[in-house]
Amino acid sequence: MSLRASLEAKLNRLYGSQPGGGGAVLARLEQLVGSLPDDRPPRPLPFSERDAILITYGDQVRRPDEPPLHTLHGFLKGAAADVINTVHILPFFPYSSDDGFSVIDYTAVNPALGNWDHIRGMGADFRLMFDAVLNHISAQSRWFRAYLRGEAPYADYFIAVDPAADLSMVRRPRALPLLTRFDTASGDRYLWTTFSDDQIDLNFANPDVLVEIVRILLFYVQQGAALIRLDAIAYLWKIIGTSCIHLEETHLVVQVLRDVLDAAAPHVQLITETNVPHVENISYFGDGANEAQMVYQFALPPLVLHTLRTGDARALSAWADALERPGDAATYFNFTASHDGVGVTPLRGILPDADIEALVAMAEAHGGFVSYKQNSDGTRSPYELNISYFDAVTHPDVTAADPGRAVRRFLCSQAIMLAMPGVPGIYFHSLFGSRNWRAGVDETGRYRTINREKLDIQRLVAELNDSAPSNIRRAVFKAYRDLLQVRRSEPAFHPLGATKVLDLGEGLFGLERVSPDGQHRLLALHNVSDAPLAVHVPVSGATEWRDLLTRGRHVAHEGLLGVGLAPFQVCWLKGIAPRTG
Repeated sequence: MSLRASLEAKLNRLYGSQPGGGGAVLARLEQLVGSLPDDRPPRPLPFSERDAILITYGDQVRRPDEPPLHTLHGFLKGAAADVINTVHILPFFPYSSDDGFSVIDYTAVNPALGNWDHIRGMGADFRLMFDAVLNHISAQSRWFRAYLRGEAPYADYFIAVDPAADLSMVRRPRALPLLTRFDTASGDRYLWTTFSDDQIDLNFANPDVLVEIVRILLFYVQQGAALIRLDAIAYLWKIIGTSCIHLEETHLVVQVLRDVLDAAAPHVQLITETNVPHVENISYFGDGANEAQMVYQFALPPLVLHTLRTGDARALSAWADALERPGDAATYFNFTASHDGVGVTPLRGILPDADIEALVAMAEAHGGFVSYKQNSDGTRSPYELNISYFDAVTHPDVTAADPGRAVRRFLCSQAIMLAMPGVPGIYFHSLFGSRNWRAGVDETGRYRTINREKLDIQRLVAELNDSAPSNIRRAVFKAYRDLLQVRRSEPAFHPLGATKVLDLGEGLFGLERVSPDGQHRLLALHNVSDAPLAVHVPVSGATEWRDLLTRGRHVAHEGLLGVGLAPFQVCWLKGIAPRTG
């Protein structure tokens, strides 16, 4: 089936009952895209071991009287361009709440950050990821103000619901009302607001909304977006009487966006953000070639925390061993921290409830907070841990007593993430060892602020230049750079390379990684316990192995490679001599 015919079939399934059906919508999309090709040749995944993505706010670092985007660009170019090649700038549009995720204008840059020239300038040195916040728009947006006045075409851009309707089946990501009352030119209306009363859900059952969103995505491509992150995409389509999450129509919309981009901008990759249980999350790969090229690996952050909390890698190893590669055209987006908290919902079905409750208790004991979601039966359950990942890994009191040990423990968590098959995503505050910012929570009243502190550039640079043994920022950044330098130089870390989980006992998490061409092989060993461990790993093909991080050498005897690891030590070992004799 040609791309055009495939796209029309999807649009007919979405809008076939409307005047003109899917064909009318297709004609409008063709006006935006141009002619659609008859076929879609397979395209190789445009990622390798050299890729690493930094997640950051546009004003993450600040200098007085300078546009923050300019400050960020200059800082990253000088400090990290040799280890980071892609920057995910969190929503940089004008907004009214949620630190950018309540967008007022999809096509403007927040003037407090800079302008489009600053975005394009950063794109000259880094590949860029933009956010597409499609599920909802700000109550202060021009679209919504026009809706309140009853103006076309916006009168059907939002979802009005009878407040008496039975919405008990709807799966909620928040413990907030699902509907919000607004005064409109036509009287009171109760509108769907999944995330807050300032974030009004868009009505994708109206094809006008889809066409306008496609226009916006193509505009992002023109401004330099190489990756587009589909925020909260799981909740996009609503049908009363269903869970309103992961609906077939939602997947069809993702497929339509993929088709459009494949036709108009085949170099642009889609990445979906769905903080849900693992099996649901990976459904956004589709068949491996028709939906997202990357999916956030949401189970990884809490599983790594569980592993370091218990000193037991067995659950992480079992989960990693069951992972399936999504094909040659898609891969995982691995991360441990982001601008949001550490979701615990993805652990459902992987860890027992008692272990999840232990993580909740640990987050609170380590100075963090816990956010809850509303269940369909009226109860609440933990949704995410709000805490800096550094402080989640180690209790702040323990860090104060032995900062060097805390740094090693944190870096073990990051090395595990970097060793996993996929593309690594690194939150700015993880790269620089940031701690809980509880003063920010006091200022905003929002738990997520704890991991969203904006930094003065001069102070950050001074800290990175301070060689005091207790300086966590410098120690983390220096060691993290070393990990990234090694990773990007080793073809065995290619996202499409083979991966084998090694059975090394509860205290060790081990992976064997092999490059796609089979020419490069390495062992990634991580001691997740607070005790020294010795391990004998079966090996073949080399007798002498070099630790790529320490440059130390180990010799295999009779097919067994003996390695001793200090508490939380990471060894990435590569064979350097063929077996003889």
